[in-house]
Formats: sequence, C-alpha cells, structure tokens
Amino acid sequence: MVKVFATIVVVLIVAVLVFAATRPDTFRVQRSSNVNAPPEKIFAFIDDLQNWRAWSPYEKKDPAMKRTLSGAAHGKGAVYAWEGNKDIGKGRMEIIESDPASRVLIKLDFVRPFEAHNIVEFTLKPNGHTTNVTWAMHGRSPYLAKLMGVFFSMDSMIGKDFEAGLSNLKTVAES
Repeated sequence: MVKVFATIVVVLIVAVLVFAATRPDTFRVQRSSNVNAPPEKIFAFIDDLQNWRAWSPYEKKDPAMKRTLSGAAHGKGAVYAWEGNKDIGKGRMEIIESDPASRVLIKLDFVRPFEAHNIVEFTLKPNGHTTNVTWAMHGRSPYLAKLMGVFFSMDSMIGKDFEAGLSNLKTVAES
C-alpha cells in the first residue's frame, strides 16, 4: 500500500514538472483604463519617476521603502531604485524610451525576492475626451517561473496591482 501511494505521488510530481516545462517561455500582463484627462497630463505622472509616489500601488505597500532617483530628471535615462519590505523587494527601473504624451518604455530589474528582468510599457491613446492608458509588462519565463505558474497566476497577482495603479493614476490625473 505504501509503495502504491509513493508511486502515485512520484508520478504526480513528475507530471507537474513536465507540464511546467511545456508552459510558454515568455509572459505578458496588461491592463487598460480610460482616464478623463489629456495624454500630456497623464504622461507627466509616468515619465517623471518622482511622480510615481502619487499613484504607484507599490508606494502604498511599503511607505518606508528606500528610494533612489538618479540619471535624467525625467524621460530617457531616468532611474528609480528601491529597497523595501517583503512585498516590495529590491530592484531598479530605468526609462529606456520616452515618446511625449504617447509611450514610456521601462527596463525593470528585480534583485529580490526573485531576480527578474522585464520590460514595462505604458501607452497613451487619445479617445475623444478621454485617454486610454495601457500598462503592460512582459519578459522571459524561466523554468522556476513556469513551475510557480502552475499554481499561481502571474496575471492575477500583478494584474491587481496594475488595476490599482491605473485607478490611482486616473484619480490624480483627473483632479
């Protein structure tokens, strides 16, 4: 009986490991929101990393987080490094492209709790009297991330933060 149970457990573990290996090599998380403000006003909150304190959901997760701003004041070359609690971890982001009032591309490097290197993209598209703001992140999915993805949805976890951030951004941009 114990051998049968042990065999079943081993087969299930192997099945999960094999299934994880078949998952995609990349991921993408994306959320959008319509904001009742012109793209130029919204862009200023995204392109100037100092303004992230007003709307970023991660700022609220650890108000005591250590922040370091360097490089350009805003736009390409602006850098924001942070070190915080277990919810925030440690990392660095740098604006690598900045197209006024339309797009900001950010290189995002996490050091902990897990090392990861991703790209974050904000796009702003005028839509009548509103602006459609899209916040997306994409990157590689190494095997460990694929294995975790069998049990946890990255889209759900990060997507909730993006939704909160877009809601905060909407509030500050519309005021």
